[in-house]
Amino acid sequence: MACVPLLLGGCSFFSPIPEPRGSLIEKTDYAQLVPGTSTRTDVLDLLGSPTAHATFDDNTWIYVSMITSPTPLTFPSVKKQEVVVLNFDNGGVLRKVDTLNKKNAMYVGMVSAKTPTPGTSSSILQELLGNVGRYNPMSGMSSQFGGSSGPMGGQGTGNGGAGNSLP
Repeated sequence: MACVPLLLGGCSFFSPIPEPRGSLIEKTDYAQLVPGTSTRTDVLDLLGSPTAHATFDDNTWIYVSMITSPTPLTFPSVKKQEVVVLNFDNGGVLRKVDTLNKKNAMYVGMVSAKTPTPGTSSSILQELLGNVGRYNPMSGMSSQFGGSSGPMGGQGTGNGGAGNSLP
């Protein structure tokens, strides 16, 4: 009976280790930024390079930080997530700081439907006649003009190398 607590205590040894991802910034880091006075240089010195820029606006910088935990047989689960969005004016002065967390996130699920692509399904007639026209009678010959074996070593057909060099 005395071994039970020791055995249960060992289970924490096998618990998943949280993994930090992205730009690991804390509230104390971006709290030092003052809209109207901080510049892009100040932000780079304090937070480093942004994780991303807005697609059509170079004046919007995005810092993404998250802590994930591996989950067996699926994607890692997100334990903590924070996104800091910084907006600058054209002069490079910080105008606005927005913070988003896991509560603001929108789950985007994968759709299990299949997209049909042409040519992936075939009828019985297509299966029967599918190889018609693919037969190459020159493939078995050991000629320099046909097949993959021959003095050219499979480098293609042509005039067998004659006329390809300069005098």
